Amino acid sequence: MDLNLPDDLRMWRDAVMDFAAKEIRPRAAALAEAHQLNWDALRKGGELGLMSMTVPEAYGGAELDTLGLVLALEVLGWADPGTALTIEAHNCLGLEPVVRYGTEAQKATWLPKAITGERLAALALTEPHTGSDLKNIRTRAEREGDSWVITGQKMWITNADAAAFIVVLARTRPEYGSRSLSMFIVPRDAEGVYIGPPERKMGLWTSHSHAVTLDHVRVPEDALLGQEGRGLHQALEILDGGRIGIAALAVGLAQAAMEEARLYAQTREAFGRPIAQHQAIQFMLADMATQIHAARLMTYHAAWLRDQGRPYTQAASMAKLFASEMAEKVARDAIQIHGGYGYSREYPVERLYRDARLMTIGEGTSEIQRLVIARRLLQGEMPQIGLS
Repeated sequence: MDLNLPDDLRMWRDAVMDFAAKEIRPRAAALAEAHQLNWDALRKGGELGLMSMTVPEAYGGAELDTLGLVLALEVLGWADPGTALTIEAHNCLGLEPVVRYGTEAQKATWLPKAITGERLAALALTEPHTGSDLKNIRTRAEREGDSWVITGQKMWITNADAAAFIVVLARTRPEYGSRSLSMFIVPRDAEGVYIGPPERKMGLWTSHSHAVTLDHVRVPEDALLGQEGRGLHQALEILDGGRIGIAALAVGLAQAAMEEARLYAQTREAFGRPIAQHQAIQFMLADMATQIHAARLMTYHAAWLRDQGRPYTQAASMAKLFASEMAEKVARDAIQIHGGYGYSREYPVERLYRDARLMTIGEGTSEIQRLVIARRLLQGEMPQIGLS
């Protein structure tokens, strides 16, 4: 078993780390307070390849495998979870459906418009009355001649306002069920697309999510992405990959929280010595390091399975479940080590704790992950000794 990174991936990780340390982390707190995206980093990240990580080189992309994507998202989560989420949603949710299901014409038209960092890509699944239950979405797409007319409402759509295009899941048949949904590429500036202001969120203030109203939006027939009636299957496949991305982001966030806690513990004194010399603090740091290491290995394993073309749905849900809940616990304990100062916005751990809270909700709640894992266990998909 060789757990060493190949040289090309090590160089990629180091390049992203250097970029994130210079262009993202120093501005994270100030931009969060201003509720602004880090557009400078997004544009410069486009030059590095961060905005096209899984896009084929033929369309101007970096064409990384899943492990390369994971390494970058982990580093970005360490630098600023909000900017990391913007980039994760852009790559894993917005671009990936076009990469996986688009025709050559769709790829050539849309991918180059959203990989430079000037514009983003978005995926619109969630609706005001429908969260995890995608089978019951109400947004509909009806054929009219050689066009589709899309009407409905979406919410919590990351990157919507800054998107070149939004991939929309809509009902193309009147009946409800898994074969009545399809995906469409909708230009952000299409007539009838209305984007609400950024939602007022608990955390992740350098990433914006919006309500999206589609009021009789007319798109051409070739806006259909993949096969009609396969939209739910496509969406679930995209979410499987996105869960690996969220897991990586959560690992990076937890790493940042642990580093802050360790530094504070080594410099803060209580009862005549640094608090890092107290066993209670040492145990908290030891648990942090152990849980982060476990989550990192789970995430890398899920990425490896995907890159090998092997079943990875269960592994992705396990990684996302464990890493997201771990990140919240590590951020919480980092605040505890800081004591009263940890509750102050003057210290990064307060922001990290707020940012961590979404990780157990977005791209499938912890409850959904447990359902996915349990159902596959009951179907006989047991984790194997030796990680086979």
